[in-house]
Amino acid sequence: MLTVRRYADRHPRLVEGAFLVLLCTATGAQYDRGGPGLWPGLLLSTGACLSLLARHRRPRPVVACTGFCAAVSAALGYPVTVLLLLPVLVAMYALTVRAPRRTAHLFCAAVVAPVVLAALVSDRNHENWGDKTVVPAFWITASVVQGSAVRARRAYLDAVRARAEHAERTREAEARHRVAEERVRIARELHDVVAHHMALAHAQAGTAAHLARGHPDQAERILGELTGTTSAALRELQATVGLLRHPDAPEDVREPAPGLARLPELVAAFASAGLEVVVTVDGEERPLPPGADLTAFRIVQEALTNVAKHAGAATARVRLAYTRDRLTLTVRDHGGAAPRPPAPGGGFGVIGMRERARSAGGHLHAGPHPEGGYAVTAELPFHRGPREGP
Repeated sequence: MLTVRRYADRHPRLVEGAFLVLLCTATGAQYDRGGPGLWPGLLLSTGACLSLLARHRRPRPVVACTGFCAAVSAALGYPVTVLLLLPVLVAMYALTVRAPRRTAHLFCAAVVAPVVLAALVSDRNHENWGDKTVVPAFWITASVVQGSAVRARRAYLDAVRARAEHAERTREAEARHRVAEERVRIARELHDVVAHHMALAHAQAGTAAHLARGHPDQAERILGELTGTTSAALRELQATVGLLRHPDAPEDVREPAPGLARLPELVAAFASAGLEVVVTVDGEERPLPPGADLTAFRIVQEALTNVAKHAGAATARVRLAYTRDRLTLTVRDHGGAAPRPPAPGGGFGVIGMRERARSAGGHLHAGPHPEGGYAVTAELPFHRGPREGP
């Protein structure tokens, strides 16, 4: 079968000629069974078959020509059999696979009507009523149905091919987009882990250096806490890198993601660096989804880190307000001696906090507070956000 198809693809004109000769022979053989004789029928069948050469370029005129030849044959008294109708069936099929459905239906009715009418009014056609009407109507309609099925199949295959080509074209762009998203996620994770602990360690080291001469006992205690800070930084960094290297590792071998349950530990760490953090809770505390819990902790952590690095304030306040469907957290300082940078919203810390809030289905606002100082406010829903992520 593949060999025959390959030969047909290589020699289309030869195959077309052989098909038309076979079609003309089969159609002409019917004209010796009635009517005025063989030769008028052969002339009609030859004209109808020759017109099929243009069925791909001009299917409408070809249908009209073959339908006219079939109607004349029926009027001359030739039996209207399926073999006599073969040129009409081929022409109708070619029209149906190329023209709109409405056009094919109109041409089908325009061909069936004159053929049936010519067969009914002919004095030489002695076939019964069913052979004169049902046979031509059935076979011509069947060719239209078959052409419609092939046309629908081709449209489906074209749509599948177009989708495959579109997917192929967009695959590289999608891969670049995913790589960019992954790079942003990795950068955000490393920033949250490293920046917080390094800023805290820097503050603890500065406090210890300031107290080294006058209060050596306090300096020694802060240096001990500095060791704990750096150890915690190494543990979180190792856990983050391990998760990025092995994202499919079992959950029981991973270190639990931090959440608001570790807020007292965070407050104590900042206290050792000289920043007093006051936490207030409004409403009934409720557990957040894991992603939102991590997001809330990271936002508080980053906001307090910015206070310690930029504000020069001695006190910061963290307010957690629980309602029925969301948590509103606010981190605010009252300012200090050190001036804040002129573009506080341009740092990666604020950008990362906003990205985290959006990924949990919420939003975040950061800016100067009307009563002085700086405030970061985030609203996080209790339900899982549409793009929740770490």
